[in-house]
Amino acid sequence: MNTSKIIYVIDDDEKLCALLQEYLARFSYQIKTFTHPQAGLDALQESQPALLILDVMLPEMDGFEVLKQLRKTQTIPVIMLTARGETMDKIVGLELGADDYLAKPFEPRELVARIETILRRTKFQELQNNSELHYADLLINLQQQTVKQAGQNIDLTTMEYEILILLIKHSEKIFSRNDIMDEIRGIDWNAFNRSIDVSVSRLRQKLNDDPKHPAYIKTIWGRGYQFIGKKIEQND
Repeated sequence: MNTSKIIYVIDDDEKLCALLQEYLARFSYQIKTFTHPQAGLDALQESQPALLILDVMLPEMDGFEVLKQLRKTQTIPVIMLTARGETMDKIVGLELGADDYLAKPFEPRELVARIETILRRTKFQELQNNSELHYADLLINLQQQTVKQAGQNIDLTTMEYEILILLIKHSEKIFSRNDIMDEIRGIDWNAFNRSIDVSVSRLRQKLNDDPKHPAYIKTIWGRGYQFIGKKIEQND
Protein backbone atom coordinates (compact mmCIF):
# COMPACT_ATOMS: atom_id res chain seq x y z
CA MET A 1 0.00 0.00 0.00
CA ASN A 2 1.27 3.44 -0.90
CA THR A 3 1.43 5.13 2.52
CA SER A 4 2.52 8.43 0.92
CA LYS A 5 -1.10 8.92 -0.20
CA ILE A 6 -2.83 7.86 3.05
CA ILE A 7 -4.27 10.59 5.26
CA TYR A 8 -5.99 10.17 8.63
CA VAL A 9 -8.71 12.58 9.75
CA ILE A 10 -9.77 12.95 13.39
CA ASP A 11 -12.94 15.04 13.45
CA ASP A 12 -16.32 14.40 15.07
CA ASP A 13 -18.15 16.12 12.21
CA GLU A 14 -19.29 13.11 10.17
CA LYS A 15 -20.51 15.24 7.26
CA LEU A 16 -17.13 16.96 6.97
CA CYS A 17 -15.35 13.60 7.15
CA ALA A 18 -17.49 12.28 4.30
CA LEU A 19 -16.83 15.44 2.27
CA LEU A 20 -13.08 15.15 2.76
CA GLN A 21 -13.11 11.48 1.79
CA GLU A 22 -14.94 12.26 -1.43
CA TYR A 23 -13.01 15.40 -2.35
CA LEU A 24 -9.48 14.21 -1.53
CA ALA A 25 -10.08 10.99 -3.47
CA ARG A 26 -10.01 13.17 -6.60
CA PHE A 27 -6.35 13.79 -5.85
CA SER A 28 -5.64 10.07 -5.26
CA TYR A 29 -5.51 10.38 -1.48
CA GLN A 30 -6.87 7.53 0.63
CA ILE A 31 -8.70 8.91 3.65
CA LYS A 32 -9.40 7.11 6.90
CA THR A 33 -11.61 9.02 9.35
CA PHE A 34 -12.11 8.79 13.12
CA THR A 35 -14.86 10.61 15.01
CA HIS A 36 -13.40 9.72 18.42
CA PRO A 37 -9.86 10.89 19.22
CA GLN A 38 -8.79 7.80 21.16
CA ALA A 39 -9.69 5.58 18.22
CA GLY A 40 -7.54 7.79 16.01
CA LEU A 41 -4.61 7.65 18.44
CA ASP A 42 -4.90 3.87 18.68
CA ALA A 43 -4.82 3.59 14.88
CA LEU A 44 -1.76 5.84 14.73
CA GLN A 45 0.08 3.42 17.01
CA GLU A 46 -0.58 0.64 14.54
CA SER A 47 0.34 2.44 11.31
CA GLN A 48 1.68 5.79 10.18
CA PRO A 49 -0.09 7.75 7.43
CA ALA A 50 1.54 10.48 5.38
CA LEU A 51 -0.37 13.21 7.23
CA LEU A 52 -3.01 13.79 9.92
CA ILE A 53 -5.87 16.30 9.73
CA LEU A 54 -6.89 17.02 13.32
CA ASP A 55 -9.86 18.99 14.62
CA VAL A 56 -9.40 21.08 17.77
CA MET A 57 -12.94 20.70 19.16
CA LEU A 58 -13.39 16.99 19.90
CA PRO A 59 -15.29 14.86 22.43
CA GLU A 60 -13.36 13.11 25.23
CA MET A 61 -10.18 15.12 24.63
CA ASP A 62 -9.49 18.16 22.49
CA GLY A 63 -7.16 18.26 19.51
CA PHE A 64 -4.38 19.89 21.51
CA GLU A 65 -4.27 16.92 23.89
CA VAL A 66 -4.35 14.49 20.95
CA LEU A 67 -1.42 16.32 19.36
CA LYS A 68 0.48 16.36 22.64
CA GLN A 69 0.13 12.58 22.99
CA LEU A 70 0.97 11.99 19.34
CA ARG A 71 4.18 13.99 19.53
CA LYS A 72 5.49 11.73 22.30
CA THR A 73 6.09 9.00 19.73
CA GLN A 74 5.57 10.35 16.19
CA THR A 75 6.59 13.25 14.00
CA ILE A 76 4.06 12.86 11.16
CA PRO A 77 2.81 16.16 9.68
CA VAL A 78 -0.38 17.54 11.26
CA ILE A 79 -2.84 20.11 9.94
CA MET A 80 -5.19 21.38 12.65
CA LEU A 81 -8.78 22.46 11.96
CA THR A 82 -10.90 24.69 14.15
CA ALA A 83 -14.24 26.45 14.03
CA ARG A 84 -12.61 29.25 15.94
CA GLY A 85 -10.14 31.68 14.47
CA GLU A 86 -8.42 32.88 17.61
CA THR A 87 -4.73 33.62 17.27
CA MET A 88 -4.02 31.93 20.59
CA ASP A 89 -5.42 28.62 19.32
CA LYS A 90 -3.05 28.81 16.38
CA ILE A 91 -0.09 29.63 18.59
CA VAL A 92 -0.84 26.74 20.97
CA GLY A 93 -1.24 24.28 18.11
CA LEU A 94 2.00 25.32 16.44
CA GLU A 95 3.91 25.25 19.73
CA LEU A 96 2.69 21.70 20.33
CA GLY A 97 4.04 20.63 16.96
CA ALA A 98 1.33 21.24 14.36
CA ASP A 99 2.63 21.91 10.86
CA ASP A 100 -0.25 24.08 9.68
CA TYR A 101 -3.58 25.49 10.86
CA LEU A 102 -6.82 26.02 8.95
CA ALA A 103 -9.94 27.72 10.31
CA LYS A 104 -13.41 26.39 9.48
CA PRO A 105 -15.16 26.89 7.18
CA PHE A 106 -12.50 26.48 4.50
CA GLU A 107 -12.29 25.81 0.80
CA PRO A 108 -11.39 22.15 0.19
CA ARG A 109 -8.96 23.17 -2.55
CA GLU A 110 -7.03 25.28 -0.05
CA LEU A 111 -6.72 22.24 2.19
CA VAL A 112 -5.37 20.22 -0.75
CA ALA A 113 -2.82 22.95 -1.49
CA ARG A 114 -1.63 22.92 2.11
CA ILE A 115 -1.45 19.12 2.17
CA GLU A 116 0.64 19.04 -0.99
CA THR A 117 2.96 21.78 0.26
CA ILE A 118 3.61 19.95 3.53
CA LEU A 119 4.16 16.58 1.85
CA ARG A 120 6.60 18.10 -0.66
CA ARG A 121 8.53 19.72 2.17
CA THR A 122 8.52 16.51 4.20
CA LYS A 123 9.81 14.44 1.31
CA PHE A 124 12.53 16.98 0.55
CA GLN A 125 13.63 16.98 4.21
CA GLU A 126 13.75 13.18 4.19
CA LEU A 127 16.00 13.28 1.15
CA GLN A 128 18.23 15.93 2.71
CA ASN A 129 18.56 13.81 5.87
CA ASN A 130 19.84 10.91 3.78
CA SER A 131 23.28 11.69 2.37
CA GLU A 132 22.98 8.69 0.06
CA LEU A 133 20.11 7.31 -1.98
CA HIS A 134 20.29 3.77 -3.31
CA TYR A 135 18.08 2.50 -6.14
CA ALA A 136 18.89 -0.93 -7.58
CA ASP A 137 22.52 -0.51 -8.81
CA LEU A 138 22.33 3.29 -8.66
CA LEU A 139 23.98 5.16 -5.76
CA ILE A 140 23.52 8.92 -5.37
CA ASN A 141 25.47 11.00 -2.88
CA LEU A 142 23.47 14.19 -2.27
CA GLN A 143 26.24 16.00 -0.41
CA GLN A 144 28.89 15.38 -3.05
CA GLN A 145 26.35 15.44 -5.89
CA THR A 146 27.80 12.30 -7.41
CA VAL A 147 26.09 9.37 -9.11
CA LYS A 148 27.48 5.86 -9.33
CA GLN A 149 26.11 2.81 -11.11
CA ALA A 150 27.45 -0.63 -10.21
CA GLY A 151 30.35 1.16 -8.52
CA GLN A 152 31.27 3.22 -11.56
CA ASN A 153 31.02 7.02 -11.63
CA ILE A 154 28.38 8.42 -13.98
CA ASP A 155 29.35 11.80 -15.41
CA LEU A 156 26.15 13.86 -15.50
CA THR A 157 25.81 17.49 -16.50
CA THR A 158 24.29 19.87 -13.96
CA MET A 159 21.01 19.81 -15.85
CA GLU A 160 20.89 16.02 -16.04
CA TYR A 161 21.64 15.74 -12.34
CA GLU A 162 18.94 18.28 -11.47
CA ILE A 163 16.37 16.39 -13.56
CA LEU A 164 17.28 13.10 -11.90
CA ILE A 165 17.01 14.54 -8.38
CA LEU A 166 13.76 16.33 -9.22
CA LEU A 167 12.16 13.10 -10.44
CA ILE A 168 13.42 11.19 -7.39
CA LYS A 169 12.27 13.85 -4.93
CA HIS A 170 8.73 13.64 -6.30
CA SER A 171 8.56 10.04 -7.47
CA GLU A 172 4.78 9.96 -6.96
CA LYS A 173 4.36 12.67 -9.57
CA ILE A 174 4.40 12.59 -13.36
CA PHE A 175 6.38 15.57 -14.68
CA SER A 176 5.49 17.17 -18.00
CA ARG A 177 8.14 19.06 -19.95
CA ASN A 178 6.72 22.35 -18.64
CA ASP A 179 6.79 21.04 -15.06
CA ILE A 180 10.47 20.21 -15.38
CA MET A 181 11.28 23.59 -16.93
CA ASP A 182 9.40 25.41 -14.18
CA GLU A 183 11.26 23.51 -11.46
CA ILE A 184 14.79 23.92 -12.83
CA ARG A 185 14.43 27.43 -14.14
CA GLY A 186 17.68 29.33 -13.79
CA ILE A 187 19.90 26.43 -14.83
CA ASP A 188 21.07 27.44 -18.32
CA TRP A 189 17.42 28.31 -18.84
CA ASN A 190 17.55 29.91 -22.25
CA ALA A 191 19.56 27.08 -23.75
CA PHE A 192 17.61 24.37 -22.01
CA ASN A 193 13.96 25.17 -22.50
CA ARG A 194 13.68 23.38 -25.86
CA SER A 195 15.65 20.27 -25.00
CA ILE A 196 13.85 18.47 -22.15
CA ASP A 197 13.38 15.28 -24.16
CA VAL A 198 16.97 15.35 -25.36
CA SER A 199 18.29 15.78 -21.82
CA VAL A 200 16.10 12.97 -20.48
CA SER A 201 17.24 10.77 -23.35
CA ARG A 202 20.90 11.46 -22.56
CA LEU A 203 20.28 10.81 -18.87
CA ARG A 204 18.72 7.46 -19.72
CA GLN A 205 21.65 6.55 -21.96
CA LYS A 206 24.13 7.31 -19.20
CA LEU A 207 22.10 5.18 -16.76
CA ASN A 208 21.73 2.37 -19.32
CA ASP A 209 17.99 2.72 -18.85
CA ASP A 210 16.02 1.16 -21.71
CA PRO A 211 12.97 3.38 -22.44
CA LYS A 212 10.98 0.29 -23.50
CA HIS A 213 11.78 -1.54 -20.25
CA PRO A 214 12.80 1.24 -17.84
CA ALA A 215 14.27 0.61 -14.42
CA TYR A 216 14.45 4.29 -13.44
CA ILE A 217 12.68 6.80 -15.70
CA LYS A 218 9.38 5.85 -17.27
CA THR A 219 7.64 7.76 -20.03
CA ILE A 220 3.92 8.19 -19.40
CA TRP A 221 2.71 8.83 -22.92
CA GLY A 222 0.95 12.13 -23.34
CA ARG A 223 1.81 13.20 -19.78
CA GLY A 224 5.53 13.17 -19.11
CA TYR A 225 8.15 11.35 -17.03
CA GLN A 226 8.15 9.55 -13.69
CA PHE A 227 10.90 8.00 -11.57
CA ILE A 228 10.13 4.34 -10.83
CA GLY A 229 13.43 3.10 -9.36
CA LYS A 230 13.15 0.63 -6.51
CA LYS A 231 14.68 2.13 -3.41
CA ILE A 232 17.03 0.00 -1.35
CA GLU A 233 17.06 0.89 2.34
CA GLN A 234 20.39 1.03 4.13
CA ASN A 235 19.50 -1.89 6.36
CA ASP A 236 18.39 -4.10 3.45
